[in-house]
Amino acid sequence: MLQVAGASAAALLTLSACSSATGSDKGSSPGKPSGTVTVFAAASLEESFKTLGKRFEKEHPGTKVTFNFGGSDTLAASITSGAPADVFAAASTKTMATVTDQQDAAGTPATFVRNRLEIATPPGNPDRISTLKDLTKPGLKVVLCDKTVPCGAAARKALDAGGLKLTPVSYEQDVKSALTKVELKEADAAVVYQTDVRAAGDKVAGVNFPESAQAVNDYPIALLKNAPNPKAAKAFIALVRSAEGHKVLSRAGFLKP
Repeated sequence: MLQVAGASAAALLTLSACSSATGSDKGSSPGKPSGTVTVFAAASLEESFKTLGKRFEKEHPGTKVTFNFGGSDTLAASITSGAPADVFAAASTKTMATVTDQQDAAGTPATFVRNRLEIATPPGNPDRISTLKDLTKPGLKVVLCDKTVPCGAAARKALDAGGLKLTPVSYEQDVKSALTKVELKEADAAVVYQTDVRAAGDKVAGVNFPESAQAVNDYPIALLKNAPNPKAAKAFIALVRSAEGHKVLSRAGFLKP
């Protein structure tokens, strides 16, 4: 009987150990993020967030950050339609509201940076563009983001502030697509974010214009309610909002909130 009791106890200990190991594999260890965190982020955040993603993975061994970059309105629609994601970083409060109105965010989104518009031209600025009004010159091929996209809505505000009307050759679904048109010389100019002009380096030239002050966008970030990996998601958001995160974002040209 003592032998049977001993065997039963050993079996229970073995089962308990297996259960503990399984929980650890699922990232249940308190305070230690693990597994994959999926971040949906505005296209203008691509360079900065990729840098922060690598830093996050280095600081938290066993984690992986995957990104889905695009127009904030498209990303918000995907989230409200049930796309699995942990974090949403939008280029405007309006697009974040699409998610919060559907109660798909956990808690209140926090603004972590701001962004300002700039005119992008081919290197050397061959058309001598110096003002927003110059974009209305006959024959000039100008590209804007679609008005449903934050960079497009901001461009519309800037044009209204200057009392200007502009018919672009195309409306693009995200800021990177608008910038690419200039890089490929398919357009003479595009109204994009100053961060995108900086990220493009010598592929484009940038022109500041005063009306951009009337169309500065706040960028909010939020943990999503149905996040598959909330622990890692919270840790990533903490990195973005930390002094270390702000340093990376400031180098890219983002403004303090």
